[in-house]
Amino acid sequence: MDETLEPGGTPTQRRTPKLAVKTRHVRALADECSQMPAEIGLRLDRVWSLALRAAHRSTIGFAMSSGIVASRHPKSPVLRFAPSPNGLLHLGHALSALENEALAAALGARLLLRIEDIDATRCRPEFEAAMIEDLAWLGVTFETPPRRQSEHLPVYRDALARLDAMGLVFASFESRGELKALAAAREAETGHPWPKDPDGAPLYAGSGTSLSEAERQALIDAGRPHALRLDMAKALAKVDRPLTWAEIDAGGVPTRTVEARPEAWGDVVLARKDVGTSYHLSVVTDDAIQNVTHIVRGEDLFQSTAVHRLLQELLGLPEPLYRHHRLVLGPDGRKLSKSDQAEGFRALRNRGASAADIRRILGFG
Repeated sequence: MDETLEPGGTPTQRRTPKLAVKTRHVRALADECSQMPAEIGLRLDRVWSLALRAAHRSTIGFAMSSGIVASRHPKSPVLRFAPSPNGLLHLGHALSALENEALAAALGARLLLRIEDIDATRCRPEFEAAMIEDLAWLGVTFETPPRRQSEHLPVYRDALARLDAMGLVFASFESRGELKALAAAREAETGHPWPKDPDGAPLYAGSGTSLSEAERQALIDAGRPHALRLDMAKALAKVDRPLTWAEIDAGGVPTRTVEARPEAWGDVVLARKDVGTSYHLSVVTDDAIQNVTHIVRGEDLFQSTAVHRLLQELLGLPEPLYRHHRLVLGPDGRKLSKSDQAEGFRALRNRGASAADIRRILGFG
């Protein structure tokens, strides 16, 4: 029996059906910690001391009374920190963990740790172990045990099957290189730039939606590599109200309502043959199953929230509150990234930094 998800975010136990479709500048701490080199030279979008709101002010109650969010949240607030074990944690991860810790403390909330390890080719057990050790050293505590996405693939297949049953999923067989070439060809034909998603990638320009069901199934049966995508036009046609989300401040109080524009992402990938799910599908499913009420993450994921709100609406899942915090930037002005070999904060620890030093660097001292 597998854990699965029903509308409203209730986890149950039943058999999983088979899928039908096979920051500004931070000064170095040399004057505070002599063992630490001045070349740390990191920049933060901005640094401030958190002025937490009075504990008696209920974020969820405020949001519901303002008509900003649906009222399907549990009474107790729940937050989660959800890194991927595909490298060592850097200061950007430390900042996000501390932002979650601070808001959880302000709200008296549960704080969960989720291991987002669906990418089996890059995620490794040794990185997970190092990540958990580094978070413990930093002094951030979570409820145990953590949720590992790799242990819950059937529930993501179930969510995908529900979208497929609505006629919203199609198979695409083009490689990334082929899609870039198709986009370039469209630009040459029209003389106009082919649209790109908020991350700068060309929108899907393939022919997946024009294939007949028999043609798609023949390619799948032949073993052709493929991705399963959300038909964005059909998905939006099923939504009968404007999509928005509520952004909250550092104390958990809603400050503005943001219009969600998922069409900016085009026909997003929901699953690949070798993985069976995607970040977008897994994260909204897990947030609902874990009853997450407040999502605190970096502002680099701000635009992705539009896709998440669409999936929540289609699957009948609760709508959390969101806080997209500042990023830690490197000397080149770009956000720290494991893919760019950003230095882990473990290296700072090995050079003599204390957990208090790391917290002070990030504005939590």
